Amino acid sequence: MPLAAPLALLVAACGQVPPASGSSAAGTSMAQASPNRVAAHRTTAVDVLYAGSLTTIMEDQVGPAFDKATGDTFVGFAGGSKGLATDIKGGLRQADVFVSASPAVDRSLEGRANGNWVNGYTDLGTSPLVIGYNPSTRFAGALRRGPWYRVVAEPGFALGRTDPAVDPKGQLAVDALDAAAALYREPVLRADATTTRDVFPEESLVGRLQSGQLDAGFFYTVEASAAHFPYVGLPGFHYAATYTVARVNRAPHPAAATAFLSFLHSRTGTRLLTGDGLTVKG
Repeated sequence: MPLAAPLALLVAACGQVPPASGSSAAGTSMAQASPNRVAAHRTTAVDVLYAGSLTTIMEDQVGPAFDKATGDTFVGFAGGSKGLATDIKGGLRQADVFVSASPAVDRSLEGRANGNWVNGYTDLGTSPLVIGYNPSTRFAGALRRGPWYRVVAEPGFALGRTDPAVDPKGQLAVDALDAAAALYREPVLRADATTTRDVFPEESLVGRLQSGQLDAGFFYTVEASAAHFPYVGLPGFHYAATYTVARVNRAPHPAAATAFLSFLHSRTGTRLLTGDGLTVKG
């Protein structure tokens, strides 16, 4: 269930309480600090498992800014949210903080039956599903003119997506293809929803598009904006990521986890996220 009161304590020093949709679990209070700095503590690493769609933002923007603001060291690992949750439950990866692209994934880590890995989560924001494309693809002009569902159905079009078994975005892509196939009577789209030919890990999909291995792919606007490639929306369809953040129980670096949670909800953290198109509630 979403976490409200604990994070209010965690970010009180930042002068801003993050939006949340419920309540759960205990948190850790912090001393007063400036809006963009957290309370002093022994510097250390913070291990963050995060949705691969946030790779550019986390590694190039949030991580370095967090290091500078706190003196701690951001250590990130990207992957499909479902896959990362499975790694946490199986003890394959140790984490202080988990950033997911779906609240349902967080809930799969809550409760005794799921190992009590998280006690709750807070929303970071939302980002719509779009089709990002390589500006050099021969289909670029057609994509700009649309409609997208006819262009991606053309012979030879390479449309990348992620695996729905490990990544919520992969499931949204399949849902969008199936819905468009039914609405517009495009059987090629249904075939695209079932083939595994152009299915890749979330953290490598951007690179495959940029290198020209794909004409286009399903992305969230936040990752397309961060990676600076063009995209088109899906008119008539409303699929989006809801990013969340949760403290992982039995975290190896609890003080650093507190600092990272505080930073994400600080003015600086919010500015970095919204700068690439994340819509923050509030």
